[in-house]
Amino acid sequence: MAVHCETMSDVRREIDRLDRELVKLLAERQNYIEQAGRIKGERSAVRDEARIEDVVAKVLAEAKKEGLSPAIADPLWRLLIEKSIDHEYVIFDGKSAAE
Repeated sequence: MAVHCETMSDVRREIDRLDRELVKLLAERQNYIEQAGRIKGERSAVRDEARIEDVVAKVLAEAKKEGLSPAIADPLWRLLIEKSIDHEYVIFDGKSAAE
């Protein structure tokens, strides 16, 4: 739950705190992306359109529940997914080169 702020300094302090937490969570998510790149057997399995739409649908449902605008959630997660796929290809290709 958001803290009530009286000043812009208060707002900025809370945003900075949240950014630190988001970085931790995104690093954890990246670790799972890297594991997926290691586990998947075929490069063609890295991009899974059905999974992308499933993730976005789940995020939008959670966003609605938590009061996050879908105008923020949808494009943000689609960008996150695309960057994650790009990273997963790097991991997959590195694994393939090592085999």
